[in-house]
Amino acid sequence: MKIRAWPRTIRAQLLLGLLMLEVMSLLLFGAILIRQSSTETFQRAQQRLEHQAASLASQSQEALESGRPETIKLSVEMMAKGPTVDTSTVTDPVGRVLAFSPGNVSERVMQREELSQIARFTDDQPRFFALTSDDLDAVAPIRFKGKLYGYAWVKTDREWDHEQLTSLLRLTGIFGLIWIGASIVLAWGLARSITRPLAVLHRGTRALMLSPENHENFPLPVAIHNEIGDLIEAFNRMVASIEEQRSGLSDTLSLLDSMLANAPIGLAFFDRRCRFVRVNRIFADITGIQISRHLGRTLPEVLPTSAALQLEKTILSVFEQDEPIRDEEVTGTSETSNRPWTWITSAYPIHTTPHQVRWVGLILLDASDRKRSEDALRKTEKLAATGRLAASIAHEINNPLEAITNLLYLLSNHCELPDPARSYVEMAEHEVRRIAEITQQTLRFYRQSTLPARANLAELLDSVLSLHHGRLRNLDISVERRYDSATDLYCFAGEIRQVFANLIGNAIDAMPEGGRLIVRARRSRDWHNPSQIGIRFLVADTGSGMDSTVKKHIFEPFFTTKDVTGTGLGLWVTSEIIAKHNGTIRVRSRSESQGGKSGTVFALFFPDTDETALLPVAAESDQAEAAIA
Repeated sequence: MKIRAWPRTIRAQLLLGLLMLEVMSLLLFGAILIRQSSTETFQRAQQRLEHQAASLASQSQEALESGRPETIKLSVEMMAKGPTVDTSTVTDPVGRVLAFSPGNVSERVMQREELSQIARFTDDQPRFFALTSDDLDAVAPIRFKGKLYGYAWVKTDREWDHEQLTSLLRLTGIFGLIWIGASIVLAWGLARSITRPLAVLHRGTRALMLSPENHENFPLPVAIHNEIGDLIEAFNRMVASIEEQRSGLSDTLSLLDSMLANAPIGLAFFDRRCRFVRVNRIFADITGIQISRHLGRTLPEVLPTSAALQLEKTILSVFEQDEPIRDEEVTGTSETSNRPWTWITSAYPIHTTPHQVRWVGLILLDASDRKRSEDALRKTEKLAATGRLAASIAHEINNPLEAITNLLYLLSNHCELPDPARSYVEMAEHEVRRIAEITQQTLRFYRQSTLPARANLAELLDSVLSLHHGRLRNLDISVERRYDSATDLYCFAGEIRQVFANLIGNAIDAMPEGGRLIVRARRSRDWHNPSQIGIRFLVADTGSGMDSTVKKHIFEPFFTTKDVTGTGLGLWVTSEIIAKHNGTIRVRSRSESQGGKSGTVFALFFPDTDETALLPVAAESDQAEAAIA
């Protein structure tokens, strides 16, 4: 476990710091005091020894002058009894001991260092010298009648000096302890006055961190009125401001989330690796994948490859250039329904810093329905133009048809013609009447002027097959007829004839090198509604067939595989007529590229009841069928 060398709390730091400062101050003060006291003690000891040596020399000189030399020993003993004197000695000029205290003269032996001081005297002033740090001495000359009688020696008692110094240090230590104690008490109170409000502030900060939305403990109480109190008040104001900002930010985020979730366009956000950061519901609906499955995934993992690569290129370009890209069109085909789709996309940079793009936002608008509507509108306009053109052509050819009809009438009634020629004239009259009927239908926009009626299907089918008899013979196409001559259907005969004409004509076009054509009609029931009785037709050929791509579009207007010879309206008009008669149509086909036998089968079912509600055909359908007819 790691041990902290320095306390963590402010209170402990303040106390420890103050204690260390006091101790270091006392140590420094003690060192200075000891040095200064030692110096002063040494100087006082020097002065005292010099004075004591001079005093002993003076007393000895007075004893000699008074004729009482025996009193010198008494002066030596009295001097030795002083509290600061260790020993006192009187010697002759050469250093022999004359008097010594305390003790006998025989116990005192002058040291060589002491005797060396005698030779250094140049006057009558006392001389101080130190043999060691604890051995301080002073010597003064004794003169009598102008002659040198001897020397007075005094050695100080260092224990007294040490006791004085120790007493001073003891007093200094006691003062230091009292000062440290008083400082600790003061620092403790000061630290408490600082740390208590800081503890309140700390608890408030932790409560704010643990539960930012819980403000039961706020505002914090302000018990002191100093800088810390001002800090707590500022903290309370900050918390209140944060709460206001959080409330406003929460409202803003709620609005943005609502806008993001319910915007009628797809929104997605990407990082620099083109991974999804966030998407809205519309974008998820467009891609067909749940919102949660987008996050963290890349575009190729979610979208078709072609669209993903195009969008990745756009997003990376925005990251590099820091410029938005608007109204790019992305197209593709749905893998599930095989329906084409079109997206209009715009990308824009999102900054978190002024000079760095953090994310890229992608706006996606599904324009598939609009595209299909525009295509349908264009087709409708083309149908309308085709109808107007067909009506104009029909009006122009109506006049020469009337002339031809009159000429054929005159030819058949006023000329003697052989039987073969007369049969040809009758056939020509029949075809001219058919052309006239088609032109009349075109001029009336193919609006039936008569009600539906029962029609013989055999006659209808035979008339269509006879119309294509020449092409069938020339292309070596065999026809298999499988229908009863008595079968009839409640319908618009002309429209049903048009349906068979379109289907049989397409079958013949699919067999340019010959083949087999099957035309069948029989009474049956609706497979989806067995109670519904009607007529089931089948037109089959052994031609080149269709692949799946072509079969998807055969009932769309203006779609054709016949190049310049086709208008693309035949099967579209056929589907409209079948829908008008409440019928159904099914197609099965195999192309030559699929291997095996090729061919196409159209299976039709028309309900057969007199009460069947036949729907009117739209004007555009009438115009298109008239143009084809």
